[in-house]
Amino acid sequence: MTTGRQSGASGRPRFRLGPWASIALVTIPVVLVNATSDLIEMQRSGLTVHTVEPFIWEITSAAVLVLMAPLVGWAVKRWPLLGPRLPLALLIHAGLSVPFSLAHVGAMVPAREAAYAVRGWPYDFFSGGLWVTLLYEWRKDLITYGIFVGVYTAYAWWAAREAAPAPDASRGPERIEVKAGGRTLFLLPGEILWLEAAGNYVTLHTAGGSHLLRATLADWGKRLSARDSARTNPDISGQIETSPDAKPDFVRIHRSRIVNRHHIRETRTTSSGDFELTLSNGAMLTGSRRFRSGLG
Repeated sequence: MTTGRQSGASGRPRFRLGPWASIALVTIPVVLVNATSDLIEMQRSGLTVHTVEPFIWEITSAAVLVLMAPLVGWAVKRWPLLGPRLPLALLIHAGLSVPFSLAHVGAMVPAREAAYAVRGWPYDFFSGGLWVTLLYEWRKDLITYGIFVGVYTAYAWWAAREAAPAPDASRGPERIEVKAGGRTLFLLPGEILWLEAAGNYVTLHTAGGSHLLRATLADWGKRLSARDSARTNPDISGQIETSPDAKPDFVRIHRSRIVNRHHIRETRTTSSGDFELTLSNGAMLTGSRRFRSGLG
């Protein structure tokens, strides 16, 4: 995935060219179909409308939506659907669709008024009533917002899969056995994004979903530490890591979280001295300053 401007320490929205370009390209035929459909339907209904008017409506609306898409991408990064709190993320995104719609209308209406003024035509967007019109637009914008969220989530999921490091062929297909419910999964270490304590259980997160495991985070911490030791200690594994400065794959960032180092894409220090990590799937995790040295 091609990435454009990245967000810095200020936390400003990151412009992700891949999903944005997809949205922009798909928007072009959608505008053409909607505009021609509007024109045909109005002519069938006997309404008088200039040929260019439906294109003004659709182009101004679509242009504003495409320009706002990176903001939705930032929101998906901040509250990912692939994260551990899916119901909360869905609720937040549903709420964000309201200011999204208001911003859409707020930018679209002046653009249409300007286009109509050039032609010397009057334009009244709220002729049907302010609240009725806003509700009507929000209904459509809610669907558009959901589509944008789906696009950015799909790209994040794919990026996480692509970012998973390939296993070392010299050591064979190293896998970690995970018992989840009545199933036994065999995961490559690179497939695990992070683990999070959930009482006497652990939630293991991968790009494909989450699994609730009957174990404690302390147990998993010991298990992963033993794996890293066996991987780097020739007395245990019979092999020497290719780099003498090799670091463990899994590091604790909080008393309730262990993260796969290879999936960390960004680290940002917060005002409290703690830090936030952005993972390859767009999920954001909070880490404690006590464990920051483990990332070094």
